[in-house]
Amino acid sequence: MSEYQYYEFLAVDRPLTTAEQAEVRQLSTRARITATSFTNEYQWGDFKGSPDQLMQHYYDAHLYFANWGTHRIMLRLPRTLLDPKIAGQYCVDGQVRMSTTREHVILDLTSEDETGEWGEDTEESLSAIVGVRSELAAGDLRPLYLAWLSGYGVWERDENAFGEEDEDEMEPPVPAGLGSLTAPQRALADFLRLDPDLLEVAAQTSAALPTVTGDARALARHIAKLPVSDKDRLLMLVAEDQAARARMELLRGFRADPDKQSDSRPRRTVAELLDTAGARRLQRGR
Repeated sequence: MSEYQYYEFLAVDRPLTTAEQAEVRQLSTRARITATSFTNEYQWGDFKGSPDQLMQHYYDAHLYFANWGTHRIMLRLPRTLLDPKIAGQYCVDGQVRMSTTREHVILDLTSEDETGEWGEDTEESLSAIVGVRSELAAGDLRPLYLAWLSGYGVWERDENAFGEEDEDEMEPPVPAGLGSLTAPQRALADFLRLDPDLLEVAAQTSAALPTVTGDARALARHIAKLPVSDKDRLLMLVAEDQAARARMELLRGFRADPDKQSDSRPRRTVAELLDTAGARRLQRGR
């Protein structure tokens, strides 16, 4: 089988300037580059740039896959929209990583499966997945939990992925709505090869999603109470062509924080989740 690698980056909050596009162009003469995207394929050779650095300086989302079984998705969010302490609860060594810059939190999610089949339709995955970024910005932690679950789910394919001490690792807070994922969340779960039985077991302690209603008058009252400095900062974001980020920050402040009651729900160990999913799979086979 010949080598194949696919790289895609998206600028969501702010398009790249002409100068920034020229800087990115220096990393690849063959890439398809616009103000909002960077796409390239390699059937020989490799990308000269660093995805980590590109995410730190230019882009908000990145997808990579190779036909030897590597799947990688990176998402960058403003620290005002995703607390690093919250995101850190869902990290898994080697599978779910988090880094920070002065302004951003960068999530790095990886799935490895050397025996897995590869399909060219994976190239369309980023457009299907990138919606989880705005969901995270709105306080929906389901994408983080899905990444955590898929990270430990690797253990079912590779018995050497983790040590015995990881069996007693407790699951992080279980967000509401795991039994009713959005389309972007399902695309993320598929890309990270999350086992359906494991997801179904995990969803058993997940509460139903609360009803959310839009109230224009309540939003108007919230805006009226904002300090002048906050309003000026949001307007500056709009002036700097970052209207999408300004909107997310405004709505994030208006809505409630991520479900803190999840901390009081029963927690399970990694071993309990994997064993229950395995038993469920065996029962269905019988």
